[in-house]
Amino acid sequence: MTGHASRIIARSLFFPSTPLFTPQQRMNVFFEEDGGFKAGTVLADNNSSLQVETLHGKRAKVKAAAVLIRFEHLTLSQFMAEAHKVSGEIDPAFLWECCGEAEFSFEQLGREYFGREPKAQEGAGLLMRLHATPTHFYKKGKGRYKAAPPDALKSALASIERKQKQAAQQARYLEQLGRFELPEEFRPMLKELLYRPDRSTIEFKALDQAAARERLAIPKVLEKCGALPSSHDYHCGRFLFEYFPRGSGFDTVLTAADPGVLETAEVTAFSIDDATTTEIDDAFSVTRLANGNWQVGVHIAAPALGFTVGSPLDVEAAKRLSTVYFPGNKITMLPDSVIDQYTLSEGRDRPALSMYVEVTPELEIVGNRSAVERVGIAANLRSDTLELAFNQEQVTAGQVDCPFGAELLLLWRIATRLEQRRGKEEPGLTRSDYNFYVDDDRVRIVERKRGSPTDRVVSELMILVNTEWGRQLAVNEIPALYRAQGNGKVKMSTLPAPHQGLGVSQYIWASSPLRRYVDLVNQRQLLALYRHETPPYPPKDERLLVILRDFELAYESYAEFQRNMERYWCLRWLIQEGAATAEAEVLREELVRIDRIPLVVRVPSLPPLAPGKRVELAISDIDLIELTLHCEFKRQTDEIAR
Repeated sequence: MTGHASRIIARSLFFPSTPLFTPQQRMNVFFEEDGGFKAGTVLADNNSSLQVETLHGKRAKVKAAAVLIRFEHLTLSQFMAEAHKVSGEIDPAFLWECCGEAEFSFEQLGREYFGREPKAQEGAGLLMRLHATPTHFYKKGKGRYKAAPPDALKSALASIERKQKQAAQQARYLEQLGRFELPEEFRPMLKELLYRPDRSTIEFKALDQAAARERLAIPKVLEKCGALPSSHDYHCGRFLFEYFPRGSGFDTVLTAADPGVLETAEVTAFSIDDATTTEIDDAFSVTRLANGNWQVGVHIAAPALGFTVGSPLDVEAAKRLSTVYFPGNKITMLPDSVIDQYTLSEGRDRPALSMYVEVTPELEIVGNRSAVERVGIAANLRSDTLELAFNQEQVTAGQVDCPFGAELLLLWRIATRLEQRRGKEEPGLTRSDYNFYVDDDRVRIVERKRGSPTDRVVSELMILVNTEWGRQLAVNEIPALYRAQGNGKVKMSTLPAPHQGLGVSQYIWASSPLRRYVDLVNQRQLLALYRHETPPYPPKDERLLVILRDFELAYESYAEFQRNMERYWCLRWLIQEGAATAEAEVLREELVRIDRIPLVVRVPSLPPLAPGKRVELAISDIDLIELTLHCEFKRQTDEIAR
């Protein structure tokens, strides 16, 4: 048996129902598959379907209904080459003019176009051109098409031209970005490209391509193009873009009214704040009573006397909801003019909501009263200098040598008793706070221990008034915004509930009305209570729920921004100090806190070490855009006090 005969028999065994053809007798087909056209040699014809072998040797099953042209005497490669040539020579615009408005088959159009019965490869080329020009021809069925209406064609061609121009423009952008040159067209839309890009624009597509090609984040590409004034502006800009899209300034028409006639308190008050504080919300006074007891006054600034619910200033404050703090700057809830009008500045009489607590020499509280009045502020004590004299050593010795030293010592004793009664006394100064001071683009980070006498006095007296004022509002059935804690979770509510973390039955925020909108809301309710007026927020007022929800969202977002900016300035401090290495304390697996700054980082190379162990790290690759750095474990060091 010859080899040729063997192949024929093998093929017949593989396709038993297929008649055998010699190479000269083989039928070829041109068919549609997956939205395109292909050619193949028929290996088996089963009436409703065909077994074919394509140009590249792939065997496939093709429905007979998909076959458009059958042909012989041409190889597949020759047929397809000639079909593509025919397709390329056909002008679709001329073809569109020839075909008329009615639906047509490609065979019919072929006879008219070629002036005769078209050859197989000519028919295939015509089909390819019709199919490849959907702007001019709509597909209506197998081999059937219809010319696009003139208006639709005009619109489609305009769209193609526009896309071609956009593609050319995008290519130009990409070329410029590749040289780290910023296209001028990018400048008006820089904020959108950085913080909320429209991914469909050619500007973003070019920028995204450039970033992928350079293996850089988009902000890094723009930074290399000189489009970011500084890494600091990049981070602040993101926050402002989202929360203050119209800018953080105030309209000059937003002013507060004079509080009116108020009685002047016969006390001498002083405040305790950080050196940079301008919104001084609280002050204290100590007065000896005729019965031998002490009167301790807690005086809270009263901006709620200056503007009403729904006024333009109130609407703006309700949008901001809180002052935004971050190292070196802040965005206040109220305009500077209003803050200056109501802040408890020294040397001035200022409107205040005061609570007076009567305390026995044995430090027992025997009563309290509240008043709306003017209070003379004798001094604004600043904690950085105050703590040089008012510290644990001095209070233990019973001698505080500074202005208002005797008053401070009494307040510390009262605060200590209050803390004990809440069951929250802290035995040692184990935790730290950090103050950031930015001057001429240099940062100074100052560590201070929590729980100092200053901290204890301020925090305990604020807890006292916020707890008692919350109780009085609840007793009088006046709605307020409370803070509650249960099972470790803090939440806000319009109903009084215990705050387990503080150890109190109810707690409101009412001591910082210059800085927080919920405090301002609660102050309005308190003013109505003590002035015997109708509360501006009556029971079941849905506005309180809206304020509560909006405040919680904004407050957490502001806090997250502050944390990010503190991390930024920690990294800046490492660069500023030229820190190639740093001492750190192990917190838990792979996590450490760097000494002298509030920076917690992950160290993948850290060996298994118990919390509290001390290590030395090598620092590199500080990235002020991504807010990252690389830390490598060098060695374990002795456990020494920081």
